[in-house]
Amino acid sequence: MKNLAIKKLYYSISEVSKITEIEQYVLRYWETEFEQLKPQKNRAGNRIYTNKDIQLILHIKGLLRNKKYTIEGAKKILEDYSPDQTTTIDEKEVLSENQNIRPEVKKDKSSLKKDLEEIKNFLEELLLKL
Repeated sequence: MKNLAIKKLYYSISEVSKITEIEQYVLRYWETEFEQLKPQKNRAGNRIYTNKDIQLILHIKGLLRNKKYTIEGAKKILEDYSPDQTTTIDEKEVLSENQNIRPEVKKDKSSLKKDLEEIKNFLEELLLKL
């Protein structure tokens, strides 16, 4: 599975499907049912999802699958929905929504920070060589 610690501006439908554990055809169907879910498309016509789109998908998933709302009931609740102020995917939020926490994703923040610092140092050294 892709490391969710690396935040991106846009995700493909296959990446979103893996992150949210929702099949691609379900994501496409939800676009037709929920007016708030409208991912942009790139020049090739492929869907590109933002972090806010993924948060909305996780919210819809929670309403439909965990709280057992109907699509109509979820639509009514989403009328008042506003995405969180954060614009990035919180790894813990994704994991708690998915219930199946994978051991390889359970890195603590200090270990993650250390890894990112190593990558930063490597890139700085590489830049100096250019």
